Amino acid sequence: MKITPFALVAALAVLSPAAGAAAQTAAVPAPAAADWRTIAPENLLVIDTSKGRILVELEPRAAPRHIERVRTLADQGFYDGLKFHRVLTGFMAQTGDPLGTGQGGSELPDIAPEFTFRRGRDARFARIEGADEGIVGLVGSLPVQTQPDAQMMVTSDFKVDAGGLFCNGVAGMARASALDSANSQFFLMMGTNDVLDGNYTAFGRIVSGLEVVGTLKPGTDTADGAVTDPDTMTHVRTAAALPDSERPVVRMLDTHSAAFQAHVAETRAASGSNFRVCDVQPVAEVTGG
Repeated sequence: MKITPFALVAALAVLSPAAGAAAQTAAVPAPAAADWRTIAPENLLVIDTSKGRILVELEPRAAPRHIERVRTLADQGFYDGLKFHRVLTGFMAQTGDPLGTGQGGSELPDIAPEFTFRRGRDARFARIEGADEGIVGLVGSLPVQTQPDAQMMVTSDFKVDAGGLFCNGVAGMARASALDSANSQFFLMMGTNDVLDGNYTAFGRIVSGLEVVGTLKPGTDTADGAVTDPDTMTHVRTAAALPDSERPVVRMLDTHSAAFQAHVAETRAASGSNFRVCDVQPVAEVTGG
């Protein structure tokens, strides 16, 4: 069994001392079975690389067209052997180009952008208080900024606009200068970059293996991050396409549980006045595979 992003037993027992004397004495129960949710196999992207395994939770509520593309290409074996051709330390690692140059794509048509999506109450948005400006939180494991729930009462579909935020670990779809030019290339964030928010499609988040992304060979020879002798994706499939004996199972700590809220409180206390939604990492338990 593997717990990511860090060992959480002590953190879930009590809040950080920095949260205040009253909070220190407020015991938080260890996670119960009901505090976890299991990622559906079709929404778990299993990326085996030359440096280790990366697991990405796909969020179809945010970017259904892009996720359908990634699922299709992954399960066809399209991504097997492709390079991490552009890696910028502390920023992102980009892959998915059969040419290995950043200029290629699949034979499938390009995709229209999904920079924002319509969020309903069924998305189970978990607001993170005291972070950033506006209303921010999580839909599944994806950090988002959104309009308030109250706005749903005056919209025809009873939903509001929301958009993914490019925090550490977020998976985004690469594109050229044209907004509708996304195809097969994607990138994995190694830091937070607000410039990408609203300009690129966020379609998921790393729930295990973020440390693997940090070990990918960076581009040091050119300013744009192009890599000489790059690391590769050796095998990429959705968990649904893997045999049962090879399929990892990932449970996520539910963002509405007391245990996860304790995790948020501890993160808030550690970050102080600089606290942001991007500081809150998902908590996952990985078994099998």
